[in-house]
Amino acid sequence: MSKVIIFAENFDGKFKKATLEAMAYGAEIAEKTGGEAVAVSIGKVSNEELASLGDYGANKVLSITREALEMLDARVYARVIAQAVEKEGADVLVFTVSNASKAIAPRVAVRLRAGMVYGASGLPTCFNPFTVPKKVFHGKAFADVVINSEKKVISLAQNSFGVVMNKKEAVIEQMDAAVDPGLIRSKVTNVEKSTGKVLLNDAEIIVSGGRGMKGPDRWKPLEELADTLGAALACSRPVSDEGWRSHTEHVGQTGKIVAPNLYLAFGISGAIQHLAGVSSSKVIVAVNTDKDAPIFASADYGIIGDVHAVLPRLNEALKKFKAEN
Repeated sequence: MSKVIIFAENFDGKFKKATLEAMAYGAEIAEKTGGEAVAVSIGKVSNEELASLGDYGANKVLSITREALEMLDARVYARVIAQAVEKEGADVLVFTVSNASKAIAPRVAVRLRAGMVYGASGLPTCFNPFTVPKKVFHGKAFADVVINSEKKVISLAQNSFGVVMNKKEAVIEQMDAAVDPGLIRSKVTNVEKSTGKVLLNDAEIIVSGGRGMKGPDRWKPLEELADTLGAALACSRPVSDEGWRSHTEHVGQTGKIVAPNLYLAFGISGAIQHLAGVSSSKVIVAVNTDKDAPIFASADYGIIGDVHAVLPRLNEALKKFKAEN
C-alpha cells in the first residue's frame, strides 16, 4: 500500500480535535502498511497551522487555496479531493465524521469506485482483506466491515482513536486543483455564528437535560453547571419539541451526533434514538428518578434521584472544588 490521504477539514483556518484525530489515525494506517500520510487542506490556512499536522504524523500537506473553494460545496470538494488521491496514487482516504464529511465522503467514494466505512471505531483489524471495525445497532454491537475495492474510504467516529502525537517534518506543497466554476450553484450571502458559548460539536463536556427537568423555567441550575464545567448545553428531542430549549441543542439520532469525553444526562430516560446520538461519549453519567430507565444500561455512572435535588448539591460541590484548587 502506497499512501494514505487524510482530509484535514479546517474551521476558520484552524484544525480542531476531530481533524487531528483523523490525521493521527491515517498516519498510523500509513505506518502499518509501509506508506506515507498525506493531508489535504482546502481553504486559507496559515503555513504554521498546516505544518502542525506534522505533529500528528503527516509526511506531506497538500494545500489547495483557490478562490472558488472558499465556500464549501460538497460536489466541488469531492472532485478536488479525488484529484489529490489520484495525484498521490493513494489507496486509502480518511475523513472525520462531521457535517461536511457526510456530504463529501460518499461523493468521493463514488468518483473513486471505492468501498466506504462510515463511523469506523478503530484501526483496521486486518489489511488482507482490509477489515475495519465499527459500531452497529446504535452502539450496542460491533461489526467488522471488509472493503474489497482497490481504493478505500473511511470516516472515523470522533473519540474512537484519540489525538496521538507522532512528530514528523511535514512538507507543505501547494496544489493547483482543476475547478469547474459551473458546478458551483449555491452562494453564502450571510453567516451568523454563535458566540459566548461552547458549541456541541466541539465540546469535551456536555450537560444535557430531558423532560425530567419539568419545565422551561427550571434550567438555571443546569446552565450554572455547564458554566462551571466549561461545558456545552444540550437537550433531548421531547424538550426541543415542547419548545423548552432550542432545536440547536437537540442531541440524538434525529439531532446532533456528539462524542464528548463526558456526557451528563439529567432527567433523560434514554430512548434508543437519544442513545444513538450520544453512545460515542467516553463517559456517560445519568441522573434519573426511575431506576429502570434505559439510560442506566448505557451509563458508566448513575444516580437514582430527582435532578432538582441533585443539581444544587453538585453545583455547590464543584464550585467548592474549583475554589480550593
